[in-house]
Amino acid sequence: MRLVAASLSCIFTSTCFSADPALTIYNQQFAVVRESIPLDLKPGVNHVEFTGTTAQLEPESVMLRDPAGKRVLRILEQNYRADPVSVEALLKRYEGQTIEFQVRNGDRLETVTGKIVRAGGPVQSQWRNTALIAPYPPQPASVLQAIVEVGGKLRFDLPGLPLFPGLGSGMILKPTLDWTIETDRAGRLDAELAYVSGGFDWSADYNIVQSDSSTLDVIGWVTMENRSGKEFENARVKLMAGDVNKIRPREGLGAGMGAGVVGGLTGGVPGSPAVVEKTFDEYHLYTLQRPVTIHDKESKQVEFVRAAGVNSAVVYVYDGAKIDVNRYRGWPPDAVRNDSGYGTLSNPKVWVMREFVNSEANHLGMPLPKGKVRFYRRDTDGRLEFTGEDAIDHTPKGETVRVFTGAAFDLTGERKRTIFRNDMGRSMMDEAFEIKVRNHKKEPVEVRVVEHLYRWSTWEISTSSLPFTKTDAQTIEFRVKLAPGEEKTVTYAAHYTW
Repeated sequence: MRLVAASLSCIFTSTCFSADPALTIYNQQFAVVRESIPLDLKPGVNHVEFTGTTAQLEPESVMLRDPAGKRVLRILEQNYRADPVSVEALLKRYEGQTIEFQVRNGDRLETVTGKIVRAGGPVQSQWRNTALIAPYPPQPASVLQAIVEVGGKLRFDLPGLPLFPGLGSGMILKPTLDWTIETDRAGRLDAELAYVSGGFDWSADYNIVQSDSSTLDVIGWVTMENRSGKEFENARVKLMAGDVNKIRPREGLGAGMGAGVVGGLTGGVPGSPAVVEKTFDEYHLYTLQRPVTIHDKESKQVEFVRAAGVNSAVVYVYDGAKIDVNRYRGWPPDAVRNDSGYGTLSNPKVWVMREFVNSEANHLGMPLPKGKVRFYRRDTDGRLEFTGEDAIDHTPKGETVRVFTGAAFDLTGERKRTIFRNDMGRSMMDEAFEIKVRNHKKEPVEVRVVEHLYRWSTWEISTSSLPFTKTDAQTIEFRVKLAPGEEKTVTYAAHYTW
């Protein structure tokens, strides 16, 4: 795996300032935007309009400063307009007035006049979230139909393409920041603007190719999405991985308080990796080593992991208890204990898991951000075939990654209960099971038979046909080795007291 040590990022310091736009994208649908804007100010109070923001800017997060630190920039007042001109906005502007509409009649274009009785459009909900903590359920939108009077009759749609007389006062073409700025010195400067904006996201995807039975090749991609309403050309990009706390309301464009750090980046070096990772506070920061252009409504992929010869093991797991989660959701432990039918249904599937250690010795060792993992294997003709997919959470360096890829075709299991005695008067219970696993493969395998002691927290295994390992407070595991075509039976009895 290609790894290069990254230099520390600056936190709005003049030595790191760059005229190129910079983005720090969080995998929680927001980003910190930093860019340079030219200003020509006079001493005292100035009025400035800036139209280069995103359409999902959080106005309360705006920071404006002189990166050289030579003058004070104080925003006395700020207004943010995020309603640029549109058909809906102009219909609202000319509500109650008569305008022309262009109508196609065969091969000819004609105009008709109509009075806009009601502009229509979405109706903002009056309900507001009091908790303000994401995640939150989406609220259904309510839309009013436009009403236009044509020839003395009302229509609940537009008769044709509206031809508006003009923009009208107060209409804007782009999202606009309107500032009243006070400064102590006159002159030109390239000010630094930073703010939090919604409309961004990034995710990680891993494509894993099984080279042989024990090694893997890993290729990781990051996918960046820009739905902010603004294009970023030659932007320096960082990607923040981790569970950063972000408060957001249920309504609006993702407005809310947010914090982030952006900084200048070093240029890419020939032969260096495309992405460099480092620890940042309690999170991990991935830096793209070359500028990228991200258009609005665009997704862009960049490779950030490439590792060959990663040692991996195939793990077969039989977890034979089939639980109806819909039936038992919310049940207290004592209710589960007293339900004689709980956990008696059998699951015949044996799971196939792949696991590998995320370490430098295993050709990895970079903290892996959460994302989807796809597995491929070469057929005898050399072509790649898809063999399953799963998702991993944020995985630190040194941890083991275990991924579920599907159910084994040639391995089956069978589980049944043989004893159930519930002595309520003496506060004890006995339960026994018989588990069978069968191997229809042409090679030997080991199956991990997992059993959950779900009746109560105080238990002991009174009898067992095979040795077992206690993996947690209420789980045991048997390792069952099977020759080709072999079936083995595991039996055990559990004694519960309370």
